[in-house]
Parts: sequence; C-alpha cells; structure tokens
Amino acid sequence: MLADIPRRLKRFAFVDIDQSAEERSFGWVCFDDLLDAEWKTSSPEKGEYLVSSLRLDTRRVSPAMFKKHWLLALKQKVAELTEQGRKYLTRDQKAELCEHVRQRLLARSLPIPAVFDVVWSVRDNRVYLATTNAKIRTLFEDMFARTFELALEPLTPVVPAQEHLGEAVRHRLDEFEGAVFVPVREVVQ
Repeated sequence: MLADIPRRLKRFAFVDIDQSAEERSFGWVCFDDLLDAEWKTSSPEKGEYLVSSLRLDTRRVSPAMFKKHWLLALKQKVAELTEQGRKYLTRDQKAELCEHVRQRLLARSLPIPAVFDVVWSVRDNRVYLATTNAKIRTLFEDMFARTFELALEPLTPVVPAQEHLGEAVRHRLDEFEGAVFVPVREVVQ
C-alpha cells in the first residue's frame, strides 16, 4: 500500500482551471509546491510521514457584478425582441440568458486557490489536516477515501484517553457523553 501512494496521489492530482470556465477544481499537489501536481519538487515521503496538500481552486462572481451584467444583457435582448416585433422573453429564454451571463463572467474571473496541508503519520496511523473548516474537512475525507480506499475516523478526546489509560477503562469511556459548552456573557454573583 505505501509503495502505491505516489501513484494514487497522481491519479487524483489537481487539474488547473486557469484556461477554462470551470467553477471549481480540487486535488492533490506537492506539499512543498502548490503548483506541482506531479511531485517533481519533492516526494510525498518524508521519513515516517507522508505529506501532501489538498488544493482547491474556486471561481466566484460577485452578486453585484452578476446583477449589472444580467441587466445589461436583458436590456439588449429586450431591444432585439422589440425590433423583431415581440414583446417579452419566455422563462426559458431568461434562464438561458442568465446562464450565459454567468458562464461569460466565470470565464473572465480568475480562480482563487486555497491549499490545505496534510500529514499522515504512518507509524501512528494518524492523518492531520491543517484546517477546521467543516466543508473542507468533508471534501478532504471524501477525497482521501477515493484516493486511498480508506475511511477516516475523527480524532476525538476519547481516542487518546483510551490509548493512554488502556483497556481497563474502555467501557467507562465508551459510555462517556460529551457536554456542550456555551460562552456565558455575564457571571452572576
């Protein structure tokens, strides 16, 4: 399995969307160079660790920009229809025009890259992701499962407690119920 990791990473490597109108792209890149999706800069093996980064590029069009260009396109389309003796656009024509404006604006906008570092401790069999964002974590878990055909389990405080305290208290920890802590604005005396 470990010898197969570079091939698996390359199979699910990041694909650049700079020259396309794609809205989003994500995949693995080299830990040392976010532009290197072929691991030419360095190998993912670093001693007893495997390292890589999950890169996510996203294009966005601001709502105000979209509204401006949508209204301009709508006015132009209505003027064309008036010349043809027609009075209005159908719902389908409006939807088509909306998508056309959106695609045109997406093609003109640059993708915004985001990189999240991943360290896999082979000895401890632990994977660390450098983010607390829930959506990114979900994306990472799905990508990890597809790439390595392994499921991840979140590291909760109970796991290190079980490792530290041993099997003797496992049953007590399994029955443990977490508590929700809420910030108190004012302490009453």
